[in-house]
Amino acid sequence: MRRIHILASCLLPLALGLIGCRGDSKVTIKLTDAPGNFKRAVVTISEVELLGEGENNRVVLLNQAKTTDLLTLANDTADLVKDAVVPSGTYKELRFVITSAFIEVEEEEGSSRIHASSPSCEGLPMGAQVAGDLRMPSYGQSGLKVKIADPLEVEGDQKVILVDFDVAQSFGRLAGNSGQWVMSPVIKAAEITFSSTVTLTLTKGADVILPSVNDLPVTLADFRASLSNTAGTVETVAFTDANSDGTFEAQFKFLIPGDFSASIVGPEGVTFATNPASPTPVEVGSGKQVSVAFTLSSANAQ
Repeated sequence: MRRIHILASCLLPLALGLIGCRGDSKVTIKLTDAPGNFKRAVVTISEVELLGEGENNRVVLLNQAKTTDLLTLANDTADLVKDAVVPSGTYKELRFVITSAFIEVEEEEGSSRIHASSPSCEGLPMGAQVAGDLRMPSYGQSGLKVKIADPLEVEGDQKVILVDFDVAQSFGRLAGNSGQWVMSPVIKAAEITFSSTVTLTLTKGADVILPSVNDLPVTLADFRASLSNTAGTVETVAFTDANSDGTFEAQFKFLIPGDFSASIVGPEGVTFATNPASPTPVEVGSGKQVSVAFTLSSANAQ
């Protein structure tokens, strides 16, 4: 069975993760495919929307036409939407406006025929002859709506929406000898939570007095948070105290779930100890937000 996969994600981190992106999420939609009997299956998608509830009931992810030959994407992916900003909210549906399409189908005698939504269809090879029609009922106006199996809750973490596009069932011949084909996509959608967040906090023990180095007083803002994964990739972030409550915070977002090691990095010229000890192991599950609270138990100038 031939399937096209449409993969939507906030960001796909290449190493450990990315810092920032507070508030809104970013969405990337990727297309991928596997080999099959069609020689070409080319679609032009002019708009992609995420439909939800309340004030965020319609978010435009793409409003610039992109033409893709789905069959060239075997064992690879191509971005359809890249880093579109999505406000927090609940989303239940994806809408694809497909303005043109054509397929090239192998005939029994070994030749092939092109069936297109119009003779000037985007992506047609130079000099190609359109032998028949490809009907696309209302997909260029009302669009193709894809229900998400479980409502997608966007809260700033990465989300992955997986949509199965069964090409073998999505293009079919019309009855009779008209030579026409019709596009009736068979699509299923499901939500998969993918990324995770780790937050490190740092406070000072009640009896701890921070030293001075080179006549400059040391503060908790001089310490840094560090997170490493099992592959040895290390990310280091400065601590900040945004609400001035004495608890300094550093956040690592868009992490691939797995096992990590969290550490506190001190300023030059200071020896220190923490509770729990630094480094400390951290296990991060899919879509989870994990916090590790460090307390500075001692600090001395070297």
